[in-house]
Amino acid sequence: QVQLVESGGGLVQPGGSLRLSCAASGSVFSISNMGWYRQRPGKQRELVARITSSSTTNYIDSVKGRFTISGDAAKNTVYLQMNSLKAEDTAVYYCYVILVDGSIYWGQGTQVTVSS
Repeated sequence: QVQLVESGGGLVQPGGSLRLSCAASGSVFSISNMGWYRQRPGKQRELVARITSSSTTNYIDSVKGRFTISGDAAKNTVYLQMNSLKAEDTAVYYCYVILVDGSIYWGQGTQVTVSS
């Protein structure tokens, strides 16, 4: 089993920044990729950003240039630095990890609210 613990969500004004963290523990033998999905009110869950074991990163178009994903392999931790936040970034953000055997695990979700 793998456990994911997220932190860093909260309330921020438009234009502000937040940094999300997600630490994986347990039977984390080999990670294929880690990243973040989000679910905005009334919308389907969408992949925001991911980072592979070779440090390749991918982003949804709406966050390119504003969000940066990074990882610390030694700590099995992934970070999402979110800058220039907009109201439409308001969502529950879910961390995930996919292992090389295809197993996928999810964090509990952390609320990000962008509002003045």
